[in-house]
Amino acid sequence: MLNYRHLYYFWVVTKEGGFARAAARLDMAIQTISAQVRQLEKALGHQLLKPAGRGVAMTEAGQAAFARAEEIFQLGQLIPEEVREATSGKIARLAVGLSDGTSKLAAHALLAPVLGTPALRLLCHEGEFEQLLGELAMHHLDLVLAGQPAPHNPNLRLASERLVESPVDWYGPAALVQKSAVAGFPQSLDRLPILLPTGHTALRPRLERWFDAQGLRPNIVGEFEDSALMAVFAARGLGVFPVSRFGAADVALMRGVRRLGPCDGVQEEIHAIRSRRGQHHPLVLQVMAAARR
Repeated sequence: MLNYRHLYYFWVVTKEGGFARAAARLDMAIQTISAQVRQLEKALGHQLLKPAGRGVAMTEAGQAAFARAEEIFQLGQLIPEEVREATSGKIARLAVGLSDGTSKLAAHALLAPVLGTPALRLLCHEGEFEQLLGELAMHHLDLVLAGQPAPHNPNLRLASERLVESPVDWYGPAALVQKSAVAGFPQSLDRLPILLPTGHTALRPRLERWFDAQGLRPNIVGEFEDSALMAVFAARGLGVFPVSRFGAADVALMRGVRRLGPCDGVQEEIHAIRSRRGQHHPLVLQVMAAARR
């Protein structure tokens, strides 16, 4: 059996950059910590640390051990809070990662079935796709919503499922979406200011291919990572914008925003990505079940 106390001392030494700083943090003698780390190296059969100036550096074996130790002890830091929540019976925690460029309107529609959960504590974190997958693998997140599935990586142990494949429509403020613009759609887009998702989103290249197929040369006046923010600027008169039909109900709540026409052949996808632990989270299961209906 691996001695986790020895592993913890090694982890602290590495985090602190040396035995002296680790001893000060742990309020222990340097010799005691050094002996414990040597015991870990003996048990694993490899040197983990080597001298580097006034501190220490990890060997290749140490880097591998540290990566796992980081997972273990970061998870351990979550235990007190999760135990308190479990025993109180009052908190229903759901941590969701939203990949950059994912439609926030559609994400809100996906999460709507659980928003009425008593004592819900919903944590939403937006970030880059790879960063969110790492947080999911470390169990800091219960669910990631992204415009693409997780890449095949047996080390991450993640599961993907496409929840949404929704047609896309064009909307805009009443001042721009007039009868003549609707009647002349989609050619009227050549005469209107256009708002688009940024270039790194999964939807953007599909829209650009659609423009080419329609022979359109749009006048792009704004680019947004956040679809909800794009809708707000559109409602204030900046331009017309594309939105997933799945999330369009939220757009309809904005005063003065009207549908211009369909973006035929263009679909927006949202994939749900879960870790093994997340597959059994009751709120995640509820979100997944509602989306499949």
